[in-house]
Formats: sequence, C-alpha cells, structure tokens
Amino acid sequence: MDRSSVRYCSVRPDDTSIREAVRKVAAERRRFAYRRIHVMLGRQGIVMNLKKLKRLYREEKLTVRKRGGCKRALGTRRPLALPSRPNERWSLDFVGDAFTDGRRFRVLAVVDDFTRECLCLIADTSLSGARLARELDSLIARRGKPRTIVSDNGTEMTSTAILKWCQETKVEWRYIAPGKPMQIGFVESFNGDECLNETLFSSLPQARDAITAWKEDYN
Repeated sequence: MDRSSVRYCSVRPDDTSIREAVRKVAAERRRFAYRRIHVMLGRQGIVMNLKKLKRLYREEKLTVRKRGGCKRALGTRRPLALPSRPNERWSLDFVGDAFTDGRRFRVLAVVDDFTRECLCLIADTSLSGARLARELDSLIARRGKPRTIVSDNGTEMTSTAILKWCQETKVEWRYIAPGKPMQIGFVESFNGDECLNETLFSSLPQARDAITAWKEDYN
C-alpha cells in the first residue's frame, strides 16, 4: 500500500454544532425524519446537503421508529391562550364522510378562533399537503395572513409541503398533543354540526354545493 494511504488521517469536521441542532429539532419533533428536519434547519439558517444530513442523522441514531400500541402525549405541552383579534389564530381540521355508493371523501375546515367564523370548507376525494398549502394561499389572498395556525398531527399537516409553506409565509404552525382534540375545540365543535350527519351525498359536485350553502347559512 502507498505510505500516504496507510498514514492518512481524516480531515472531515466533526460538525458538532450541526449535530447539536439536529438532535434539538429531533427532540422537539419526535416523528420527523431527516427530510423534514432538513426543512426545519433551513429555517434556522443552517443550509447543508441533504445526503450529509442523512449521514449525520443516522450516526446520531435518530431514526424514527414505527408506531406501536396506543398513542401517548410526549413531552410537555403549553395551554393555548385565547386569541384577542381576528386572524390571530386559525384552527384547521379534516372531517370525513361517504357518498351513497360507499366512496369516501373529506372536507377541510378552517375556523377563525376569535370570530368563530368558518373561513372555508373544501370537499374533495383527496386532500394532500400540497393541496392544503394551495388552499391556504387562496384563503390568505382573500382574508389576510394569520399569525398562528393550530392543527392535529395528521400526515397532511406535518408534510414537507406544509413545512416549506410555513417557512415561505412566516406563519407559525402549532400541533396539538396526540389524543387531545380539545386543544382545537373550536373547529372540532364546528365539525360536529348537523350538515354531514343529516345529508346524503351522491356525488362530489352535490356535496360541494350543499356544504357551501350550509357554510353561508352558518356564518
């Protein structure tokens, strides 16, 4: 072997500060894998290659384990203070229903926690994180930007598309504790109203028309 190979000493930096930042984000967001942590680090001004982050993520043994058993709230949670003006905090949630032929559809509900006004009801058979971001952009163009959005920990709300959207719009997004729907009680109360429970829907256009008409009466 060549002498330079035998005596070679690694010059790779230990990246102590980056490792500490990765561990801190992983501790706060326990279900976030390295791709979502990459977005969170970008908010802090830490720009790095995704492959390098993946290597550090594995070396720190932060791989997310598969869920098992019942859900339990992790870590400490602070109670949400009541908003003092419109657009200070929006609550967001999904509710599901089915057509008469058995096909499922979902409805996105957004409520202003101060005015208790229903800001939008979006019905569709599929509502991804990217679609959620587009609907929020459309709502902000009409209503104005909120200071905070509160939601549960659903896959759409914790998706990479939503994390990037928060980074671009500077809107703070808070997640409730698992199994604590009372932390978004305003929108949960709204979802428990009579529209979906008392109406049979045979098609998506009919559902959209009925839900839109009910929203106008509600507000």
